[in-house]
Amino acid sequence: MTVAALLAALRRRRWVLILCALLFPVAAFVAAKQLTPRYTSSATVMFEPTDYAARELQSILRDETTTDAVLASQIEVIRSLSVARRLVRQYNLTNDDEFFWWAGESKRAESLRYRWSEALAQRLNAISPSLAELVAPEPIPPRPPEERAEIAAAEAVRDKMKVEVVRNSRVLTISFTSEKPQLATDIANTAADLYIADQLEAKFNAVRRANDWLDSRVGQLRRELGQTENRIAEIRSASGLTRGVSAALSTEQVSKINTDLVEARNMLAQAEARLNAGRGGAGGGADMTALGSSNLVQQRAARDQARSELGRLSATLGPNHPDVRAAQSRLSDLERSVGSETGRVVQALDASAREARARVRSLEESLRLQEARVNQSQSAEIQVAALEREAEASRTLLRAVLERSQQTVAQTAIEKADARVLSPATLPGSPSFPKTMLMVVAAAVLGTLFGLLIIWFLEQADSTLRSGDEIRAGLGLPCLALVPMLRRGLLGRHRVEDYVVRKPLSPFAESMRTLRAALWLGSEPPRVVVITAARPGEGKTTTSVALARSAAMNGERVLLIDCDVRQPSLGRVFRCEGAPGVTDLLLGQAVLERIIRRDHLSSLDYIPAGAAEIHSLGLFMSEAMAGLLDRVRRDYDLIVLDAPPALAMADARVVARLADATLLCVRWRDTPRSVVRNSLGLLEEAHARVVGAALTQVDAKVHGRSGYADAEVYHPRYGGYFRE
Repeated sequence: MTVAALLAALRRRRWVLILCALLFPVAAFVAAKQLTPRYTSSATVMFEPTDYAARELQSILRDETTTDAVLASQIEVIRSLSVARRLVRQYNLTNDDEFFWWAGESKRAESLRYRWSEALAQRLNAISPSLAELVAPEPIPPRPPEERAEIAAAEAVRDKMKVEVVRNSRVLTISFTSEKPQLATDIANTAADLYIADQLEAKFNAVRRANDWLDSRVGQLRRELGQTENRIAEIRSASGLTRGVSAALSTEQVSKINTDLVEARNMLAQAEARLNAGRGGAGGGADMTALGSSNLVQQRAARDQARSELGRLSATLGPNHPDVRAAQSRLSDLERSVGSETGRVVQALDASAREARARVRSLEESLRLQEARVNQSQSAEIQVAALEREAEASRTLLRAVLERSQQTVAQTAIEKADARVLSPATLPGSPSFPKTMLMVVAAAVLGTLFGLLIIWFLEQADSTLRSGDEIRAGLGLPCLALVPMLRRGLLGRHRVEDYVVRKPLSPFAESMRTLRAALWLGSEPPRVVVITAARPGEGKTTTSVALARSAAMNGERVLLIDCDVRQPSLGRVFRCEGAPGVTDLLLGQAVLERIIRRDHLSSLDYIPAGAAEIHSLGLFMSEAMAGLLDRVRRDYDLIVLDAPPALAMADARVVARLADATLLCVRWRDTPRSVVRNSLGLLEEAHARVVGAALTQVDAKVHGRSGYADAEVYHPRYGGYFRE
């Protein structure tokens, strides 16, 4: 199956394709007009999640990454049953038959037809209850409960609502389809507004719950802190723990006593050192400067000066010198004064040392007592320290919660929804269903495809022969000629049998010449040719007469014999019905010279079938028939035998066996291949020499558009060679 063959099949059956391509769109158009139109309106929403700073709110209002799952969740939120039910309540859709089935039933109950049927049933009920049941309309079911009705309408709203994500974006398209364009627009816009309002309300509720929780937490922390501080005060009061400047009072007292004790011990050491120094000075003449007495120092200086003076005088004057004795006397007085002053100082130092010892003993006793007191209050201090740490932690948490509470309050003032409307839905100008033009175009395509399918089935079911190639492929015979059909307009006043003489340059006459040339160009040019067909109406008689006349016009001696005795045709063609013919000759009732007739249009000789109505099979099988053929062979160049159909008549097979060649006529696009193949088998069984076939009654215009190779002869480019 080539492209040319496909195109040829389309050309041959173009009306089937055109009819399907037209009927389907017309049917689609009519069906579209019968459907209730539906309108779709769409609103677009941008999903923009907000980033929150308050960490306490992250578990409530966490900003998630916008993934496909998040967008799918938003779609389900918009199409949720709660949103649908609010739409039903807002637009009272439970009373709309488009969304709630019971509304349609109630309208049906109000219709004139229903009331008429009900009234008729009531009247017939008095006559015959069975007849009343036949005409009574179906009862209207009671209205379901309001909640069930609302849910049913909400489910219908969800079915008509479509939410999609624009590819590679965060834009949501909310579409709603309804029989009412204004309702479709209103519901699409309302659904978008409800989605945004629900988001904002959810955020406000979440923030409100967070504020309430933070406020309650602040109060709880304050109460806990107050309780802790009260407990600390109670423990301090019970334990006598007084707070000092930098530590507990008892601790500060211990520190103060330690400091005083160290100072007292230092003072005691100094006093004892001075006392020892004073005592040593009194006994041994030590330096008494450290004693701190200015009189003693002056007296010591005077004594030392007196000693020096005595030593000097003793060295120069001698021991008994008055000046020496006077010096010794002054020295003795001074030593007595120094000794007396030293004793007084030692007594003072001794008193100071005793006082320092007493202070040290007192401070040590106070330290011991205070340390014992501190040891007694140590457990209370530990409890107080733990409570103070707990109080400090509560203060820190309280400050943090107060700070977050202030942030949450500020967040409430600037809160916004996670989505916004990009473009609201507008009133649709044309219905979204049915798409009349789209349906018509789709139906046209479907009709074209269906037409192609029908053409394919017709081509597969068509078992006729349509070209010489099919004859060669299906029958194994050469196609010797394509005999064109002569339409009434082309014939005019001429007969088909006369056309080859009247129009010798026509395509029909040329096909006869082609057929004669094909017979002559064989390896053994036949002299006696039988022309038969598979069944009647194949054009064998017309072909026989036209071939014989064409050969006669070419200068050949031609004899045409009508062997179709049961339905003779040559008598009608040559206007010699009832004249003696071949049957009379074979019966011995006539001689050859008296039955041979001459064509008035050409030099053709012909023998009609004869007037005797007999069984011709025995005559054709007789020696007389063989003798007839042997005799005419000597006188004619071509003898054409017009035989009956080969499939039903045995005469054709007998005649074909006696002839040199048999030509099988096949009607173009009419005779099934199985019939032709069966006829050919019968001829071959009769040992007939079938030299080829001729396609008859070929429609030149149709065959010229068929795309077959032998259709080239009908191309307009060959018009200059023919004359109609």
